[in-house]
This record gives sequence, C-alpha cells and structure tokens, in this order.
Amino acid sequence: MALIVQKYGGTSVGSLDRIRNVANRIKRLRDEGNQVVAVVSAMGGVTDKLIAMANDLNDEPAERELDVLLSTGEQQSIALVSMALHELGIEAVSVTGRQAGIKTTGSHTRGKIDAIDPSLMRQYIDDDKVVICAGFQGLREDGMIHTLGRGGSDLSAIAVAASLNADVCQILTDVDGVYTCDPRVVKDARKMPEVSYDEMLEMASSGTKVMQSRSVEFAKKYGVIFEVRSSLNDNPGTIVTEEHDNM
Repeated sequence: MALIVQKYGGTSVGSLDRIRNVANRIKRLRDEGNQVVAVVSAMGGVTDKLIAMANDLNDEPAERELDVLLSTGEQQSIALVSMALHELGIEAVSVTGRQAGIKTTGSHTRGKIDAIDPSLMRQYIDDDKVVICAGFQGLREDGMIHTLGRGGSDLSAIAVAASLNADVCQILTDVDGVYTCDPRVVKDARKMPEVSYDEMLEMASSGTKVMQSRSVEFAKKYGVIFEVRSSLNDNPGTIVTEEHDNM
C-alpha cells in the first residue's frame, strides 16, 4: 500500500465532467489498495472571476479581504470532488488549508508555508478515507486566512507530501510531462522522462509555466521527488529529482 499525494490544477477540475474524471482517477488508485490525498485548485477561471468582481467594487481591494474571497474557489472544488467520490462509493472528506494544518507567514495574498501539522489528515487517512485538501491557502499565526499566490496549489501539494512522508507525489496538469519547449507551440518538442530540481528551476526562471520556482525549491529543500503528468491520460510523466542520467 502506498500513500499518494496528487495535485489537480484548475484545468483538471474545470467542469463537472472534469471533476468526475478526477474522481474516477482517484477511485482507480483506491481500488489498487492505495491511500490518497488530493490537493485541488479552484475550477479554471474562478480565481480570475473573483479578482475581477473585487476590482469592480473597489479599485484597491484590501488584501486581507482578497484572501478571504479567493480562498473560496478552492473550497468549492474540494467539496465538489468529495461529492463526486461519494457518488462512486468512496469515503472522502474535504479539508481547508486551516484544517490541513498549513501554517503560513508573510503578507496577505503572498503567503509562504512555514509548517504543516498533518494530524487531522493523518487521522482521516488512518480511518481509510480519501482526503481532498484545498490548495493555495493556509492560516497565518494571527488566525487570518492566507493565500499563497500564483502556483500556490503546487506548493501546497509538495508541502503536504513532505509532511505526510508520502510515497508518491504527482502534479497533474493539462500536459503529460516536462518538455524541451512548449508542445502546444512547437511540434517536435520532446518530453523528458527525468529532470533535476536545478534544471526545473532553470526552466522556471526562463519562463516555463509548468511549475513555479518556489514549489521546486521547496521540493529540493525537503527531498520530495515528484512527477509531472497529465490528468487527462495515463501516459508516464516526468520525474523531478535530485539528479538524473538522461536529458
């Protein structure tokens, strides 16, 4: 039995059909005897829509209130994914960043993960439940809801995997790995089976949008080996690790 942490981005949960697809993927892992924690983003477009609403009301919305508002996108997603799993007969429970024990520091809308107390998640896992965790959010020391900025759900997933000592961490997106260049633009782009943390950091700094650099930095710091793969097929992805033999 393996403990698998997965991250599903906004595209992967962008519609009810996509949410059903996520639920079916999680069910297959459960049917194979695995324990699963899924870190989920807001549905595609929801965060931008919330920001637009805030800006319509106020030219300079308070960042404290933006954190309260933007955190609702992920909470919507985790509830819907849990409901889809219930429909498949899978016991699942949703947890917010606060409930997941994600403790943050820094300014509103630009939070950094300081520590995670995974006690509640571990309790649910031990009770044989699938945990659906809200990405992109945590709780400041002063008790305020806190969002992590762009790429925050990737950071949440890496940190959750580290705190739970997961066997596998998968970052699921709309491309099936890390390519030499954008496969949606360049036809002969080549998927790399493995890349190192440093190579991923270099690609992130040069504008590659697969993952934000701070998520990779966190993975490198805590030794979290992860795989970037598609949520829309079962093709092998790209393993990101300390070092590798092929490029």
